[in-house]
Amino acid sequence: MYTNHDEIFMLKLLFWSLVAANGALFAFQQGYLAKLIPDGREPARIAQQFNADKIKLIAPPKPATSPAPAGGAEAAPDLEPVLARARAEQEALSCTEIGDFDAAEAGRFETALAGLALGDKLSRRAVQTAASHMVFIPSLGSKEAADRKVSELRRLGITDSYIIQDATELRWGISLGVFKSEDAARAHLAALTQEGVRSARIVTHGLTSNRVAFQLRALDADAKAGLTRIISDFPRQQARACQPA
Repeated sequence: MYTNHDEIFMLKLLFWSLVAANGALFAFQQGYLAKLIPDGREPARIAQQFNADKIKLIAPPKPATSPAPAGGAEAAPDLEPVLARARAEQEALSCTEIGDFDAAEAGRFETALAGLALGDKLSRRAVQTAASHMVFIPSLGSKEAADRKVSELRRLGITDSYIIQDATELRWGISLGVFKSEDAARAHLAALTQEGVRSARIVTHGLTSNRVAFQLRALDADAKAGLTRIISDFPRQQARACQPA
């Protein structure tokens, strides 16, 4: 059990403890304890620096840049070929070509297209069929004579032949081969001559003839639907990407 004397002692001890703590806090704030407890600011060291006013900050070096090409500023890339190619591809995607028509079918097709009122979206392009070169024996006057000639050719070992029966001046002649180039036809004729065929000749077969293709550009949905219906009446014609006019 505590006595009054003990309580007084405890109060005195608490009082002097508070006084000591306040004194220590005051001394620390005034810097009296700096030598014992450094605070990291070190004002004395800064004060002892020589020529502190001459210290200058140096900016970091700038990254090196590539030297400019001789003759001035770098020339901009030429984009015109790229743009031209892009325009051509876009035009091809928006353009459909139908063909190839002979004169009679071209008239019928153009009449059918009139209902679509295409205006300048429709254009015509002339198309020429490629010629070929045929090695042949001229007309023998009758089928019987042509048959006999075919038999003679087979005895010579020539089996690649057929009798021409078209209603032309070549009727009852004998075809010995059709070639895309005249040089190939002449080489074949020379080989036939060496095998004993003396009457063979070369004629341009499938003479170039003018045909017509129609080009239709930038059609809307209704025009495309109408075109599809019209094309169905011309089964021999094909739709394709536009060729240069």
